[in-house]
This record gives sequence, C-alpha cells and structure tokens, in this order.
Amino acid sequence: MSSPNGAAGSRAGIGRPKKTALLVAQQIVEDISRRGNTVGDRLPPEHLMLEEYGVGRGTLRESLRYLELQGVIMLKPGPGGGPIVQRPDGGILAATLSLLLQFEDAPFSTIMEVRTALEPTMAALAAERIDDERLERLRENLESTRTDLADTDAFNAASEHFHDLIAWGSGNPMFGYLFDAMNGLITGSILGVEYPRRQREHTCTAHDEIYRAIADRDPDAARDLMASHISEHATYLEKRHHSALSRPIRWNLDG
Repeated sequence: MSSPNGAAGSRAGIGRPKKTALLVAQQIVEDISRRGNTVGDRLPPEHLMLEEYGVGRGTLRESLRYLELQGVIMLKPGPGGGPIVQRPDGGILAATLSLLLQFEDAPFSTIMEVRTALEPTMAALAAERIDDERLERLRENLESTRTDLADTDAFNAASEHFHDLIAWGSGNPMFGYLFDAMNGLITGSILGVEYPRRQREHTCTAHDEIYRAIADRDPDAARDLMASHISEHATYLEKRHHSALSRPIRWNLDG
C-alpha cells in the first residue's frame, strides 16, 4: 500500500530492522496478555526480566519507558515499585493522530467529516448490539443532558458522552477508540465554540429520537436519525463557527 505522501514516503522504514528495545516491548505486551494481567498488576522485577528477555539493563529500561509512553504500564519509583500494568486509552491515539494531521496541515473540519461518515454506522450497529447495561447508561445520559442545559460545559460533556456510549455500544472497539481519539482532538484544543440554549434543546430532542431507535433495535432508523443529527450539527458549525473549523490541528500530547 502506497504512502499518502507519495513514493518517497512509501519507502520509509523498508529494510530497517526493529530496535531490540521495541521487540522486547512487543514481547512484554504479549506476555501481559498471555498471563491475563489486569490493571494494577506488577510485572516481574528487573533482574527476572533481564534473564527472561536476554537483554541488557539499558535495553530493558528503554522498552519499559516506551511502554509507559504508550500507557501500557506505569513505572512506580522506590522500594516495592517497578512496572505496573495500566490500560491504554484513546488519548494515545489522539496524540498520534494530531501529530500526523499537523504534518498534513489538516483543519478541525476534518474531524467533522469523519464523524459524519462513521457515526451513522456506529448508531446502526449499536441498535443491533448494545447491551442492556450500556443502554441504561444511554437513557440516564438523556436525563443528565437535559438537567445540564443551563451549564454549557456540563452539557457539552454529557452530549459527547452520549455519542461515546453509542460508539462503544456498536460492539466494535475500533469505533470506540476512534471516537475517543476524535473527541480528544477537540477537547484538547480551545475552539471557542458555544451553543445557545435553543441549539442545546434541539440536540436533546435529537438524542431522544436516536436513543428510542436504538432501544427499539431499529438499525435503519438509528442510522438515519444519527446521519441527520450529525449533518445538522456540521452545518451549524460551518455557519456559526467557520473560523474554528478552519483552524489547523496541532499536536496535542494531552489527548
């Protein structure tokens, strides 16, 4: 598959063997999965890991630092410390995407285009696959959103959480992480976008309708309603906040 930046980009990395530290990092992740480690579990002490992976102290520590950057582990200092298993989240993906998109000089409108393309499918899949626990959380979110109508920040957070629940309710974790990453790109930036009360009330109505379609297990209705909702939202932003959408995305390590 060719690089989006042309032939020169497609040759990048060809013939370059992976660094030993990265190979060890991959093996550590494989071993975490194999052992069934969960968040909070300690990995073996350094001297045992040196023996197990057959590398020097410098290489092992480089591997662990890389895994820490990826959110796989936390390195706890002091006696009784060491590498502790964590769970990576969408923040890592958001940081990577923001870096890639900065080099493409991509504007924030890029995110809305992707959401417009993907979220109707997420809603349709959620209508087929969402479990009862997440469906109940979706219903509770509707109440929270209406309760927070007068509080802009709380309303925005509740509104985005509604979409996040649907993304994860699709049963496809790729959609969940993609939505979290896209949302991280936006929340990690100061766009200055505000919604008047009438627009917030309209959003609540749209969310009610989407929820009902998902609860009724009607994927076609869920897809159509979400498509309409996202399209209207994109149109509103284009008319009222064109300058914000036109701003270029910048690398954001906060995710």
